Amino acid sequence: MKKWIWIIVSVLVIGFVGYQWFHSKSSSSEVTTQTRTAVVQKGKLEVKISGSGTVEPVTSEDIKSTIDNNEIEEVLVTAGEEVKEGDELITFTDDSDPITAPADGVVTTVSVAAGERVTNGQAVAHLTNYKDLQTVVQVDELDIPKIKKDQTVSLSVSAYPDKTYTGKVTAVAEEGTSTNGSSTFDVTIHIDKPDNLKVGMSAEASILTNSKENALYVPVDAVHKNNNEKYVLIASAATNTDNAADTNVQQTVKTGIATDEYVEITDGVSEGDNILLPQVSTSSSSNNQGGMMQGMGGMGGMAGGGMPPNGGGMGAPSGNGKSGN
Repeated sequence: MKKWIWIIVSVLVIGFVGYQWFHSKSSSSEVTTQTRTAVVQKGKLEVKISGSGTVEPVTSEDIKSTIDNNEIEEVLVTAGEEVKEGDELITFTDDSDPITAPADGVVTTVSVAAGERVTNGQAVAHLTNYKDLQTVVQVDELDIPKIKKDQTVSLSVSAYPDKTYTGKVTAVAEEGTSTNGSSTFDVTIHIDKPDNLKVGMSAEASILTNSKENALYVPVDAVHKNNNEKYVLIASAATNTDNAADTNVQQTVKTGIATDEYVEITDGVSEGDNILLPQVSTSSSSNNQGGMMQGMGGMGGMAGGGMPPNGGGMGAPSGNGKSGN
């Protein structure tokens, strides 16, 4: 008789565990659709293109001799000395024209001494101007047609995160550098007031390529395209009701300049219009895994040996139902 009791108990336990396992595989899922809208805004719209580079001097060059086989009488500067354009740097014993500074800057190295002879084209010193700085940034090939000389640039430098520098585009490379099938082009930007900047600092440039005052604009994803026609959906007052789809108005529009986030609407809408954005669907699911664990815990006394020992049975472990988005 006792053997049959154990068989019955075992069958019940196995059946219960199996049922709970099967039940836990089934989950209820609820999909909700979030209605999103945006208001047509009016204001200044700026189109900017970004690039990164490092700070470097505009002038950094070797000073070369134009005299051949002449003896140096005197070297008038030392490394680290600041000079002005036209200052005499080296004189010769035969009263030949002296070597002068080609620009303002600091003589960083001097490689000759009095009594030595120099040859035509020989580098006798190096000049760097640390007060006249620029940065060269890399711009993607898709954006380079929009970059022109004299465009305004705002610059951020990692060393001074709370300060913004300004500059202008001075040169755009005619040749790009290709990497992994994509090309970038060097854009040189002169920094207006490089206070505290040092050569080698990293910089991020934001080049202003277009701007418009009093522009009407909406988020980029508000504009849809059907063949060659662009349109927006003007939301009705009944947007959140069941018949909203019947009352939303499809309005043909014309677009102008665009940023990564916003696009100008030149015709078709008015300031303050409520525009429907693409819907976002979210789903949530729940299962009874926690319930299964709780049920198994509740059967713990029987599964462990029929009747719980004196002093109390095994308590069920706590189990919360899980939900996931």
